[in-house]
Amino acid sequence: MKPVLSVQGLKQNYGGFQALKGIDFELNAGECVALIGPNGAGKSTCFACLAGQQNAAAGHVLWRGHDLQKVSVAQRTGLGVARTFQVAQVFEALTVLQNMQLVLQAKQGVSMRDVLSDCLLHEAMHWIEEAGLSDLGPDMLRSPADRLSYGGKKRLELAMAMAGLPNPSEGLMLLDEPAAGLSPEERLDMMDRVKRMTDGGTTVLYTEHNMDAVFGVADRVLVLIDGQLVAQGTAQEVAANDVVRQRYLGQAFTFNGGAGHA
Repeated sequence: MKPVLSVQGLKQNYGGFQALKGIDFELNAGECVALIGPNGAGKSTCFACLAGQQNAAAGHVLWRGHDLQKVSVAQRTGLGVARTFQVAQVFEALTVLQNMQLVLQAKQGVSMRDVLSDCLLHEAMHWIEEAGLSDLGPDMLRSPADRLSYGGKKRLELAMAMAGLPNPSEGLMLLDEPAAGLSPEERLDMMDRVKRMTDGGTTVLYTEHNMDAVFGVADRVLVLIDGQLVAQGTAQEVAANDVVRQRYLGQAFTFNGGAGHA
């Protein structure tokens, strides 16, 4: 199977500090891959280079045959690449529904004559349902998004990122700690949504510190330590890796075929 994402020799420096030291990995279409590692390993830098917030010092990011180096964030979105953030990013002054309407209308072009509340209402409601927010009721959907719970904001942000892609089933979603700040029940719900995305064909790369959102969820796991990929493979292979256990998971970590536990 030919990979849809190929990262080749990716390097990034901050002054004299090497945040990424020439990493290489590939993702296949519809694959769910976790990128894990300790704080300061280079995960956020890697995501910033993939999503376009930073230009890498060296290397290539090939997405479906397109070299993304020096391609803007907006252009990457047009090519099918979107991301979410560790702290949910939504337009809190807009209503929940308007957040979705704005993203959808932006794909067609926004005019000063547009009345946002009238734009693409049917499509917006479809994505609200996809986000699991339709049960909030009409009043809440037409209230400012800052009234949502944090878990609600995370679900809304995920749906907005998906809805902004030209063809979500052929897109790449970069999810920065999708389960961060969520309760155990909310984490289960969020990761179930992520898996359903990949079942529909979307390719997902996500970072995560909650191991119960990695082991038993990801098809493969990449481990980044000190700017270098030290291991990659199935959850079982990574959990058994001596370097990963010594430098990140800990020797007491156990993997039971589903979730991992320290």
